[in-house]
This record gives sequence, C-alpha cells and structure tokens, in this order.
Amino acid sequence: MIFSSLIFLYLFLPICLLCYAGMRNVGGVKGRNAVLIVFSLLFYAWGEPVRIVYLLLSAAVNYLCGLGVGKLKAEWLRKIILILSLIYNLGMIGYFKYSGFLMENVNALFGQHFPVPEIAQLVGISFYTFQVISYVVDCYWEKVEAQVNPLKFLLYVALFPQLIAGPIVRYSTIAAEIDDRRTTVADLSSGMTRFVVGLAKKVILANELYRIVKQFLGTSPETLTVCGTWYGVILYSLYIYYDFSGYSDMAIGLGRIFGFHFDENFDHPYLCKDITEFWQRWHISLGTFFRDYLLPIPVFGIRNKYLSLALVWLCTGIWHGASWNYILWGLYYGAFILLETKIGKKKMRKIPIVLRHIYNKIVIIIGFGIFYFEDSRQLLTFFRNLTFFNPNGFFGLFEQTSVSNNLILIIVSVVCTFPLLSLVRKLTEKWKWTAPVVSAAGTVLTVALLITSSILLVDATTNPFLYYRF
Repeated sequence: MIFSSLIFLYLFLPICLLCYAGMRNVGGVKGRNAVLIVFSLLFYAWGEPVRIVYLLLSAAVNYLCGLGVGKLKAEWLRKIILILSLIYNLGMIGYFKYSGFLMENVNALFGQHFPVPEIAQLVGISFYTFQVISYVVDCYWEKVEAQVNPLKFLLYVALFPQLIAGPIVRYSTIAAEIDDRRTTVADLSSGMTRFVVGLAKKVILANELYRIVKQFLGTSPETLTVCGTWYGVILYSLYIYYDFSGYSDMAIGLGRIFGFHFDENFDHPYLCKDITEFWQRWHISLGTFFRDYLLPIPVFGIRNKYLSLALVWLCTGIWHGASWNYILWGLYYGAFILLETKIGKKKMRKIPIVLRHIYNKIVIIIGFGIFYFEDSRQLLTFFRNLTFFNPNGFFGLFEQTSVSNNLILIIVSVVCTFPLLSLVRKLTEKWKWTAPVVSAAGTVLTVALLITSSILLVDATTNPFLYYRF
C-alpha cells in the first residue's frame, strides 16, 4: 500500500484513526499501540502477505539481540551477539537486494554460468533493517535501554508511517513516546497539514515532473540535444526531491497525528552552497546513520578520515541499489566531499557565493543523471550529450515545446524548493495581526491541495514512491 492512493486516503487511514481514537478511553496507550501494530502489519502485508514473515522475523531476532547486548554483563558475549546481529541484518539485505547482482558480476568476471537468482526485493528492507541495526548498536553502546516488551519493540520496527521509505527513525527518538504520548489539537492540525503538503508534492509535482522526465530520458536519450539532456536531468532532480521529500513529509505528518515526533529528513537541500552542505540537508537520516555508525569504523585497521569517507560513500551508493551506477554515484559524491574537505571550510567560504551555487548545482544535476541511468551505455551517452560533443545539436523543438507547455509546473517546482512556509511564519511573527488571516488561508490552501490531489489520483495509474525500491 502507498500513501498516495485513494484506498489509503479514504479507507485505510480513516478506519485506523477511528480505531485509534476509540482506544483513548478504553485501552489507553496500550490499546492505541495495539491498533497501530495491527494496522502497520496490514499496511505492510497489503498485496504481498508473505513479506510480513520477514519483517516479524527481523523484529524477533533484533529484539533478542537487543536484550542480549543490553542486559548481559560479559563483554565477550555481548560482542558476539552484536556481531551475529550485524551478520543477520546485513545478510538479509545482501540476500534480497544484491545476490542476483553479485552472481551476475561473478559470471562476467570469471566467465562462469552460475544461475542468477531471481529474488523479489522486500519493500522497505533497507529502511527497517537500518533502524534495527541502530537499535542494537545503541543498546551495545549503552545509549538506550533495551526494550523488554516485544510488542513495543514490534511497534518501533513496524510503525507504518515510516516503515517503507523512512525516515530512518532511531529508537531513542520515539522510545518515550511508545510508552506515553498524547496528540494535541496542534499536533493533529500540524500533522494533517504536513501530510497534505507531502501528498501534493508527490501527486501534483513529482508525478507530473516524472511524466516529462520519461519523455526525455526514458525513451531515446541518444537522440537528445544538449539542452534537451540538461532539461531532462534538471527535471529529474526536481522530481526525485519532491517524490522523496513528499514521502518524508507524509511520514512525519502521520507520525505527528499519532503523537510521534520524527526527525526531519530534508531541509531545502537545493539552497546548499556546496556539496557537503547538500548532504547535510538531503536524506538526513541516512547521512547521520553512516556518520554515527560507519564513519568511526577503522578501515583495514587504520583510523583515517579519508579512508572512512571513501567507505561511507561507497556504502551510500551500494545502499541505494544493486547496480554499478549507484556505486559510481556514491563514489562521485564522495570525491567532491573529499575535495571540499581538502580545500577546507574557510577557503570554500572565500569563493564567491554565485560561483559556489553554480558549481554545486551542476555537480548535483549530473549526479542525478548518474543515479538515473542503470544501463552503462545510456550513461555514457548521457555524459556525451551534456557537452558539445553531442551530435544532435544544441537546441531543438522538442524541449522548446515541452518548456512552453509545462512552464507553470516548472516555475512552481523551482519556487517550492525555497522555504516558503518558514518565510510566512517569520512574517506572522513580525506582524502578529496577520496570524488569523494566514491561518485561515493555510486551511483553505490545505483543503484545496487535498481535493486537487484526490482528483488527480482518480484516473492515475499506480505510481509508487521512488524510494520504495531501496
């Protein structure tokens, strides 16, 4: 099931909210937790019930491992349990995501013909597995208390707002709220607004942008002009932002409705002044995960920040998928992070701000081109088409027509990358008399976005969030 579907919006979510609210004076927080567990498992099992077995198995294994590393006294035994937990968790990701890719490359490298396994990837496995890894490691480091109640731990693992595509929620973030939480009117209003904004990002902007992207990059990229190639990949960069940040907004909004306060996952990343800052604003939960759990690990027994950076960005690429373009994409960004680290923050700040913006936007846009093309030949064609070596010329009627037909969509997509809501809040704080007007306008706009998104979803084909693949 996906958030941006009419079944979720007008059947699953209303029933879940009614059952959740009904438990307020009956079962208290235990009853509400039970409702969320049941609906979370139903949400994940929708369309493919077998995958719930692996989710429950992951929860059971890591619940026991968390108890082991958190409660046992013998350090050697705690370390063994931690290692076994990591082997199991990374092994599950490796089996379901990378076994086919690995065998294909073994066959290509050694000229063998081993059968390539065709294993259906478990939706969301990378997200919920990283969550349980962070939990077990934090228990081992004694940063959190091991959860002794298996149902509470299952709620943490399976909580449907963030189960499929993040953000990667640390146990410490919601541990207290699992035991005691309440949803205020402000929480409900803020959560619903945030959810609808995320829905609009996905349905009104991301889906429409992707329609254009497929026309340029998804059909015959080898026929594109220079401008057509840049145009297509720029729109893809906007699409992937609205698709993923839209999901994160919906997840954070839903969490808020149920009394959970998830950390932010995006912070207007296209406002960045360099690549380092971009990754401090983009997919924040993944970046902080690697920073906290992978960066401190010695590489080949050596503590070296450059080797550690290389490992982090290699893993960032691998995490995104079983294809060489994702590995190249991770190393590509790692190279620019390393370059900026070598230059230093002080020297970077001395570079004119306009040049810094031009530099990082070009790097980001080309990076998303690497991310898009899994086929190596198409990727090489993409690189060629960005330059004057493109045999198709500089500019063509195809992109001119597309720009004129979609100008409003493009302008709105660019403008909405800016922190418009923050600007409105600052203005209402400065001129308090505008607060009632702004509040009323916000309510009207939220309702309008919900109605518009719902209308667009009536005839829409299934268009899941991109990060469901990861």
